[in-house]
Amino acid sequence: MHSIINRSAQRQDLFIALYKSAFPAVAKYISRMGGSFDEAKDVFQDALVVYYEKTVVHSSTLNNDTAYLVGIVKNLWLKRYRQSAPNLPLTDMDIAFDEQEENPSNKRIMRFLSTAGQKCMELLKRFYYDQQPLDEIAEEFGYSGVRSATVQKYKCLEKVRETIKEKALAYDDFME
Repeated sequence: MHSIINRSAQRQDLFIALYKSAFPAVAKYISRMGGSFDEAKDVFQDALVVYYEKTVVHSSTLNNDTAYLVGIVKNLWLKRYRQSAPNLPLTDMDIAFDEQEENPSNKRIMRFLSTAGQKCMELLKRFYYDQQPLDEIAEEFGYSGVRSATVQKYKCLEKVRETIKEKALAYDDFME
């Protein structure tokens, strides 16, 4: 009788320690994934049962109990999410798809890239479009080395970003 009470107290202490160490991370994860605090508690309780069965009943030993428990929670949450998400066939959905709507406006993109200047446009074109290595770009543009070419590429991108920020543009602004 004494060993049963002792085991029960040990199990309770284990659950309390795991709750203190792992539940804050679990609640944060579930919240980021769109779940509520109550859902976090439910999933955590389910994970505790799985954890207990894996470690205590099957006599497994683990190095990081908290990480293992959080991993169980993530798997349980994803399983629950997949089961609750509506699985409608595409034929049943009313989708109006216009291919031109999804393609960025090349004219607008080019106009903003040109605000960085001709040399920047050429450098960015060579790097991103032509996929030319930075060592070749450095030599061609007269930079002292790859590091200088990298810094210049960054500065060119920052010029474009600043122009976009000044005009408070969003992704939708580049769609025709």
